[in-house]
Amino acid sequence: MLHEFRDLISSLKGKDAHFDKLFDQHNQLDEKIKNAENGTIFLSDTEISKLKKEKLILKDQLNEYLSNYKKES
Repeated sequence: MLHEFRDLISSLKGKDAHFDKLFDQHNQLDEKIKNAENGTIFLSDTEISKLKKEKLILKDQLNEYLSNYKKES
C-alpha cells in the first residue's frame, strides 16, 4: 500500500492523529477482508465487496493526504 510514501508513512506514524486514524482504519479493513476471504470469519460476498470499497476510499484518502503533506514539506 502506498509504497512510494514508505518513508513519509514511517515518519508520520504516532505523530499525526488524523493520519494514524486513516491508516489504522485501512489496516483493520484489510485484515477483516483477508480473514473473510480465507474463511476465518464469515461474511457474504456483498459484505466483502462493501468492505473493499470502504478500503479503497480510505486508500484514496491516504494517498491524497500524503501527496498534500509531501507538497507542503
